[in-house]
Amino acid sequence: MRKFETLGYEQADGVAWVTLDRPDRLNAFDLVMIEELHGLWRDLRVDDDVRVIVLTGAGDKAFSTGIDRSVNIAQPASPYMPVDPMPKIGPKTSELWKPLIVAVNGFACGGAFYLLGECEFVIAAEHATFFDPHTTYGMVSGFESTHLAQRMPFGEVMRLTLMGNAERMSAQRAYETGLVSQVVPADRLHETARWAAEVIASYPPHGVQGSLRALWAARDLTRAQALTIAPHLITMGNLPPEDQEALFHRRGKDFRVR
Repeated sequence: MRKFETLGYEQADGVAWVTLDRPDRLNAFDLVMIEELHGLWRDLRVDDDVRVIVLTGAGDKAFSTGIDRSVNIAQPASPYMPVDPMPKIGPKTSELWKPLIVAVNGFACGGAFYLLGECEFVIAAEHATFFDPHTTYGMVSGFESTHLAQRMPFGEVMRLTLMGNAERMSAQRAYETGLVSQVVPADRLHETARWAAEVIASYPPHGVQGSLRALWAARDLTRAQALTIAPHLITMGNLPPEDQEALFHRRGKDFRVR
C-alpha cells in the first residue's frame, strides 16, 4: 500500500482512488503534495494493476483551491525563467496515459484547473462550484485559463477568468458548458465515479489507452495529423479478431442512461 503525507490512496478492482488530503487548507497544494502527486502519476504509468484513476478531495467543502498561498517559491531575477512547480501535478504532463476521472465535491478554483484540464472527464456534486481568482489578486491566469479553453466555449472561459472572485460557476452551468460530464447529488458522487471507473477498468486496457491517446491527439493536433496517427494506435491496441469475437458474445445487456 502506498503511503503519503498529503494524499489518500486506495486501490481495488483495477481502480486507484486518490484523495487530495489537506482539508484544513481546503486541499490546497503545498510543495509536498505537488511532489507526491507527480511521483504517483509517474509510478502509476508502470503499475499494470491500475487501469483507471479516480481523483477527489477530502471533505465536502472544496476539491482544491490551487496552490497554498503560504508556499514561498524563490524566483530568479530573470523574468524569462520563472519557477512554477504546478505543471508537474498534471497527469498528462507526467506522461500518465491512463483514464483519470475527477470527482469534484465542493468548489474548485485556480490551480485545481491543472487537474481538471488534464483529466478525461469530471463528475461533480450538485453543490460544486468553479471560479478562477487570479485577476482579483492582480495575477495572470495563464495555465489555468488555457486548460479551460480546451474544454469550454471561449466566452464562458473569458467570463470565468475575468470575473475572478466575484462570480462562481455552478455545477449545472459547468455541465452545460462542457467542463463537467455529469452532475449528481453529493451522496451519489462516490458511487457514480466508482461505477464509471470500474466499467472502464473491466475493458481490455490497450484498447482503452489507445482510444484515450487518439482523442488527446485529436484535441492537440490538426485533424489530418490525428488521422495519420490513428492507424498506428489501432494496430497497437486492438485485440486479435478472435478475442474481439469472444468479448462480443459475452457482452452484457445492462446499461445506464446519462
